Amino acid sequence: PTQILTFLDGVVKVEETELKPRVGFLYPIVTHNISVFINATRERDSGQYMVTVNVVDEAASARRNVGVINLTVLVPPATPRCQLHGEPAVGANVTLSCTSKKGKPSPTYQWQRTDPNLQFYFPPAQDHARGTLKLTNLSLEMSGVYLCVAENRAGSANCSIALEV
Repeated sequence: PTQILTFLDGVVKVEETELKPRVGFLYPIVTHNISVFINATRERDSGQYMVTVNVVDEAASARRNVGVINLTVLVPPATPRCQLHGEPAVGANVTLSCTSKKGKPSPTYQWQRTDPNLQFYFPPAQDHARGTLKLTNLSLEMSGVYLCVAENRAGSANCSIALEV
């Protein structure tokens, strides 16, 4: 464990870590609320944080309280990359793929055709985890613009690809 922040004998001290310019106590310590803030969170701020409070009460008996919290910094998906795999000829099979290099938790993917008619796809043609859409026995009517949306709890991003059969 690395010490980040202390309050001792009325003095707040922020240790020399990458959190130094972004961390502090949310309220004055005299309020007895020792909430901590982290500004401009980054994915690498994720982890387990522990607070230790040593209290000496009027009876001069020392009590030690420890609190632990796990912080997971969510990251929205990066703009995904759409690709076509296979030869888009009448009667052929192709796979559209969509991958996002970043995202926490891992994004899920949803494909739809936007042009000329809106159409959604479901398993087994579509794999929401891998970001693939398998189109079989292509016809001229399957030509159009296909949109992939990568999404997680932190946000979404999309890409599109034009399919010409």
